[in-house]
Amino acid sequence: TCRHSGLLIQTRLTHWSIHMLIRKLFKFENAHIVRNCSSERCRSSIHGHSYKVEVLLEADALDNGQMVYDFGLMKGTIRDVIDAFDHAICFWDKDDAEYIRLCKAFSARWIAMPVSPSAEQFARVFFVLIDQILGQTMMANGESDVRLHSIIAHETETGYAQAFRHDAYNPRMGEIKLAEIEFSAQCQQEWQDPAMYQKLLTGIQFNNPVIQQQVK
Repeated sequence: TCRHSGLLIQTRLTHWSIHMLIRKLFKFENAHIVRNCSSERCRSSIHGHSYKVEVLLEADALDNGQMVYDFGLMKGTIRDVIDAFDHAICFWDKDDAEYIRLCKAFSARWIAMPVSPSAEQFARVFFVLIDQILGQTMMANGESDVRLHSIIAHETETGYAQAFRHDAYNPRMGEIKLAEIEFSAQCQQEWQDPAMYQKLLTGIQFNNPVIQQQVK
């Protein structure tokens, strides 16, 4: 506390946790309709965007390579799950049944989502997916402290949505269950491991490479 001009001013110090952040940028082209939104074009016509997705990781310590997380490791399962959205059409699984049937019939690459394919929901979906991937990954180079900070989904050059942990798992924004995200056969076939999503759903462990230390 302190006194100034006869007034008692109470100050409260808040502890802030500060972590180092890294970002990895991914890009993909995607089509959708955003039902119930205010913009008529967006809610009534199929249209596409050139998306940019930023994956932000944080840690309180660095790994054996003096990194939060090697960017090269993000070119595996994390890149595969994001790349599945490239040249695909995404739809809300509650949309009109005939529309969904036609999406599947005329596009080899499609993704069914339990939420609307808005920028906000893309950010949440990617958070849930990547958070689960990291959670099932056996770290092997001292990077065990790394965790997902947030996801930024850029829909246009001027508009983006950023989802943090409390957003991704907030039921008021719509519950996202991995089992309710469905990737078409072609999306899965192009993964480095076509069985990757089934492994994610069943809790099978992913393994980062063991690295021989060159400097100790």
